[in-house]
Amino acid sequence: MAVLFIFIDGIGLGKNKPENPLASPGLKSFSYFTGENGIHEDCKEAVSEKKLFKKIDANIGVDGLPQSGTGQTSLFTGINASKKIGKHFGPYPHSQIKPLLKKKSLFHKVLAEGLKPHFLNAYPDIFFEKSEKRNRWSCTTLMAKSAGLTLNRLDDVLNGDAITAEIIQSAWKNMLNLDVPEIAPEEASKRVLNALTKHDLVLYEYYLTDKAGHEMNRELADHVLGVMDRFLIYIIENFDTDKNTLVITSDHGNLEDLSTKTHTRNSVPLFVLGNMEPFKNTESILDITPAILKVLTRISHK
Repeated sequence: MAVLFIFIDGIGLGKNKPENPLASPGLKSFSYFTGENGIHEDCKEAVSEKKLFKKIDANIGVDGLPQSGTGQTSLFTGINASKKIGKHFGPYPHSQIKPLLKKKSLFHKVLAEGLKPHFLNAYPDIFFEKSEKRNRWSCTTLMAKSAGLTLNRLDDVLNGDAITAEIIQSAWKNMLNLDVPEIAPEEASKRVLNALTKHDLVLYEYYLTDKAGHEMNRELADHVLGVMDRFLIYIIENFDTDKNTLVITSDHGNLEDLSTKTHTRNSVPLFVLGNMEPFKNTESILDITPAILKVLTRISHK
């Protein structure tokens, strides 16, 4: 039994209008949970035996626009990083909240239970060169490194054991000129499902949604959402809810409003497939890590 945690950066619940790329019937994965045309503010929360959709708060009691550094730290620790420093901060974690990721992250807590966490994203050599030179790591890579997890590289991608940021490996091939083939989103989905057979918690991060929102680019938004949707719907359709639990959420809104390049204060979606009982009372991004731990500890104590 395992938990698959898919973190999608920068998706909130915006207006139910054609201008909102997330309010689309073409997004089969989101529509599967909402029963409507993708996700938007008019979608009603839904809870059934093994499927859940809730609207959760990403502002966590702090004024201003939520940011990735504090939002992701809060999401991955269950501790209010924004309140700790008195503001939202990003895109990288603030120096005062780095200790939360280094010592109190979801990965650390899973390891403390004697379970095996895994971070599925892969990074090219240039990422390591820049990050090590500046000593500046994203929230996910910092907590993975600090928990003693090995970050995936090119060989892991070629071996089919990791997934690139854009899922289909196109940027690694066309922009970085690396000798990797492009793959279908469904092939990446199979890698995810395979990882679930080897680990207790599998995390995958998709940040191109946030990038498209900042660029206010509808064409890019539709592209990255299309790839993501095929990736997700294959997982959903082949997911064993008797054995595993799927959790999908975000750190803040952004892509739902392409009229501005900033983030939004909109609620973010929470989707759960499988053991949704620990998630029924979630209200904010602070509740996700504790709920995942409840699922995992129940599994580990059986």
